[in-house]
Order: sequence, then C-alpha cells, then structure tokens
Amino acid sequence: MPLISPVSLVELMLVLLIAVIALVLVAQKIEIPYPIPLVIGGLLLSLIPGLPRVHLNPDLVFVIFLPPLLYSAGLFTSWRDFQANLKPILSLAIGLVLLTIVVAAWFAHHFVGLGWGPAFVLGAIIAPSDAVAATALAQRLHIPQRLVTILEGESLVNDTTSFVAYRFAIAAVMTGVFSLESASVKFVLVGIGGTLVGLLMGWVVTNIQRRLDDPPVQTTLSLLTPFATYLAAEELGCSGVLAVVVCGLYAGWRAPEIISSRTRLRIRPVWELVNFILNGLIFILIGLQLPEVLQSLSGHSWGQMLGFASVILIPVILIRLLWIYAASYIPRIFSRQFCANNPPLNWRQVALIGWTGMRGVDSLAAALAVPLFVKDGTPFPGRDLIFFLTFAVIFGTLVLQGLSLAPVIRWLKVVDDHVHEKEEKKARLKANQAALAKLAEIARSKPGHVQTIQRLKIEYEDRIDQLENETMEEGESSRGLFTAEYESLTRLTLETERQVILQLRNDRVINDEVLRHIQRDIDLAEARLRQELS
Repeated sequence: MPLISPVSLVELMLVLLIAVIALVLVAQKIEIPYPIPLVIGGLLLSLIPGLPRVHLNPDLVFVIFLPPLLYSAGLFTSWRDFQANLKPILSLAIGLVLLTIVVAAWFAHHFVGLGWGPAFVLGAIIAPSDAVAATALAQRLHIPQRLVTILEGESLVNDTTSFVAYRFAIAAVMTGVFSLESASVKFVLVGIGGTLVGLLMGWVVTNIQRRLDDPPVQTTLSLLTPFATYLAAEELGCSGVLAVVVCGLYAGWRAPEIISSRTRLRIRPVWELVNFILNGLIFILIGLQLPEVLQSLSGHSWGQMLGFASVILIPVILIRLLWIYAASYIPRIFSRQFCANNPPLNWRQVALIGWTGMRGVDSLAAALAVPLFVKDGTPFPGRDLIFFLTFAVIFGTLVLQGLSLAPVIRWLKVVDDHVHEKEEKKARLKANQAALAKLAEIARSKPGHVQTIQRLKIEYEDRIDQLENETMEEGESSRGLFTAEYESLTRLTLETERQVILQLRNDRVINDEVLRHIQRDIDLAEARLRQELS
C-alpha cells in the first residue's frame, strides 16, 4: 500500500474533521446518535474517486485511540453507581462475552465453513460491545441512569475478557496448540495484573496531582496518564485496557478532593474536546474501511457474503437478549440474597439492555490485527472472512440497532427517572443549608462583618427557598435554582455587561487582556446559570 505524503495526510485529516463536524450537526438535527451518520458518512466517503485509501492500523487504535477514550469514560463514571451494579456488569462483561464467543464460533464453523481456530478468533473479536459506541449512544438517549451505568460499565470491562480469549485463539491457530487450563489461569492473572497496574498508576498520578497547582501542567499530565498506564500494563503482559479503566475510575474518585477548582474548570473541557475529535475520527474511519472489505470479498458472491453475515449477526443479537433475561430472572428463583442485593429491572428495561449491544472500533482493530501468516508461512486461514464478518457485525449492530433504539425506547415506554436531578436537588439544598449555618456561626464570632454577611445570607436564603418550593412532575426534569423570570433578567443584564466592556475596548479605554478577563467572569456566571437550569 503506497504511503501518503505528509501534505496529503494533513489534507485528508482536514477533510475528515470537516466531515465529522457536518455529520454531527446532521445527527443533532435529525436527533439520532452521532456514531451512526459518521459510519454511514465514512462509507460514502470511501466511494469518492481519488480519495486516498485509509488503512486503519490496529496499533494506532490500541495505542492512540482506545486509551484516552476508555480513560475518560472511567474518569467520569460514578464509582458508586458502578459498584452498586457490579453483578449485572460482570455478568454481561464476562458471562455474556464467553457465551457469545462459543455461539459465534459454532455458527461460523458449521454455517460459514471456518475451522474451529479461526471461528473462535472471530467469536472473540465480535463478542464485546464497544465502550465508545455505548457511551456515545447512552449519553443521547433519555433512559434511566441505572441502565446507562450497566451499559457503560459492561463495555468498559468486557474488552479484557474478549482480548484474552482473542490472544489464546490466535495462538492456537498459529501453533496448533490450545490448553483450556492454561488459558483460564492466564485470564485470571491478566485481569488481576491489569487491575493492580491501574490502581498503582492511579495512586501515583493522583499523588503527583495533589502536589501541583498549575492547570496547563495538570491537564497535560491527565492527558498522558492513559497512554502511560496502557503501555506499562502491556509491557508487563497484563491487560492494558483494564488497567486504563481502573486507573480512570480511581482518578475520577480522587480528583474532586485533590484538584483545585481552577484546574477542574480547564480539564473537563479539554477532555470533552479530545473525546469529540477521537470519537468522530474513529467512527468515520470505520466507514472508510469499505474498500478493504470489498477487496477481501474476491472469490465470493454478494449473496453468499450477505448470507454469511446474517448467519453470524442474528445469533449474536439473539444470544444477548436470551442471556440478559436469563441472568436477570433465573438467579432470583434460587437465591433470596440475590434478590435483596440487586433491585430488579422490569422486563422493558431488560429488553432495552438486550437490544443495546453495539460493536465498534475495538472489534475492528482486533480484526485488522489478525496475522497475515501462521508460523509455517501459510496464510492465516479465513482471515478475509473474519475481517468481512467483523465489519458486517459492526455495521449491523451499530447502524441497524442504533437507528432503531429511539423507536424501541418509545415502544417499551422506558423513560428517564431523573435520578441525577433529584440527587442534585438534595445535595444543593444540604450544601446551601450548611453554608447558611456557617454564616450564622461567623456572624456570632465576627460581628464586625454584618453587612457582608447579610448580603450572603440573602443570597443563600433565596437559593434554599427556590429548592424547597421547587416541584417536579413525574417524567420532568428539575428546573434548578432559578425561575424563568430570573433567568431572563440575568441573561439580559449579563449581555448588557458584555456590550459595555466590548465598547470600552473598542473605544481604547481598556485593552484586550482586561476585556478577556472580565468576559471570562461573565461567561462563568452564565455557565453557572445554564448548569443550574439544565
């Protein structure tokens, strides 16, 4: 494959980023999760004559794309919610993945004609749901928070199961030798090792962050953490994916108490930008693999290939639905303790989890990483079929299931429980009441600050009054601290401030640095208003 010149590479990246922006805007306009139009857009771009063919290097995905995306997902995951739903998460991330590997391998062997070794390679590749796709889709669907936690938690952990199985399946094809006992021990060791590396890296990084108070340096350190964690774990023969996730969860739990407010205000927007760019590029790059897929189809008719794709895709979707119902209800028949420790999901919520099993970039990267040759120099058996079927499963689950998610949610009548808004209201009320009590304590010990204390007291009393009198109907989200009239007047006054300082700059009364400084304060005030009204 010819190398792309640096100038052509820059031009291609610009084209892809412009396409990402346009397709995301389309997704927002028609109200569908953005990974879907990005994949379709990538497919269409790949058909444009003269556009350089893009080969998605698996090392690029494993080392450049996955670590920051998985780390940020762990960083902003609620450890409390993750821990509370650990059993269903592990059931999906371990039990379902292993079952899917076996079922997919059986169908690939008997109906597609792959040997048992390549069939298990295919099963390991397509078994895990994708963390990036799950997060991108879940964030834009108004479903109960517990379902979001389970879906995101599953996709964060299941890569460890699938990648270990993948490595052993590849080794079995390459050498012709497989030991279930050895594979089981290796699976446990790799998981434990990845967890320990993640915890160690999280501890080291958070202790370094604790001693710093420099937002640019701390933001850079945060961005470097997932790469260092992944590479360290892989170098030690552990699960780099699991290490990154564990490190993200640990850092996310510790960050609120060790990072200063001015650093927090900078880190989150940076991670949002990184996630947007990487997510956009990765999904459009999936679509751009079409020429490589078409090349692998030589010697097979379209009808035959579509039949093979259906034979694999349908069982993969059905086995997830069967597993989630069995895992949700069968243990309740035999264990009262399971019932007590795991609040039940209703059948509608279980069905939605079963239908939300998109595959994505990790599966594609694993398919691309399948060796070209085995040890004796002969071609890896069934590699082209593995690649095509992986692409078909990704496209089928991501696009077909993804497009149907909104209608399925409406049909199942699964609605957002607004747990976040309710918890936020309680937390705000307690925080404001504590602050008011602290003011009363200060007033007694420092009577000379009466006027300042009175101003603050009025503000806190107004907030508490708003929170205590706020009502939230079933199915509606909280309106926050402020009324619509307060919002309107505040926005009007803030805009007036902006116009005045801008005019002062234009009249050469103040310089641009003063303008930006005051503008930032006004922007923060508006951002706080927007946040508390959301």
